[in-house]
Amino acid sequence: MKKNIELLEPDRIYHIYNRGINGENIFKEERNYRYFLEKYAKYVEPIADTFAYCLLKNHFHIAIRTKSEKEIIDFYVKKKSSTNNVGKVLNLAYVEPIIDINAKIPSASYIISKQLSFLFNGYAQAINKANNRTGGLFEEPFRRILVDTDAYFTELVYYIHHNPQRHGFVKDFKAYPHSSYHSHLSKAMTKLRRDEVWDWFGNRDQFEKFHFDNPDFDNLDKFIIEFD
Repeated sequence: MKKNIELLEPDRIYHIYNRGINGENIFKEERNYRYFLEKYAKYVEPIADTFAYCLLKNHFHIAIRTKSEKEIIDFYVKKKSSTNNVGKVLNLAYVEPIIDINAKIPSASYIISKQLSFLFNGYAQAINKANNRTGGLFEEPFRRILVDTDAYFTELVYYIHHNPQRHGFVKDFKAYPHSSYHSHLSKAMTKLRRDEVWDWFGNRDQFEKFHFDNPDFDNLDKFIIEFD
């Protein structure tokens, strides 16, 4: 059975990750990291909250919670009504035929998946143009794992932040600039669900302590299923 083809459901927590085709770098210049996050804000923030992320040269990891069905449908309807072009939504891209031909709007699950596709395709098109390349950039379909236990979520946040060290990009993951770790420690405004993550670990200090106390977290082995 083909993996990673299930539509994402509303109001669920997921580990989203992917890499470049054949391990190719997806972030080719320093400015690409910021551009990806800008695209992410445009396409994903309307349909999901973000707990943690890490962008590495040839792959990424993100922990999200999809919004409620009502929020997602309201987003779709509001943006659809804002344009006179029936074929476009939110200035995102052409909307393919909806799953249920008898429905007036697509399902929340379909909207979630399409928004993520818009992110990856839009980013890939920009990279192709800037680097005089053609074809796909990311492996397809993108990977997704439902986070269905409290323990999994706790370990996932740490795993995402620890990833640069595990892959040898830095000796200490806390020095890596392209993850959400430092945003979680900052008091500056953020679109991350920082307060929720702090509360999950107890508070900000406990969040930081957990990351310091688990440099060789044994349970991380269960996450090494990235691109099988």
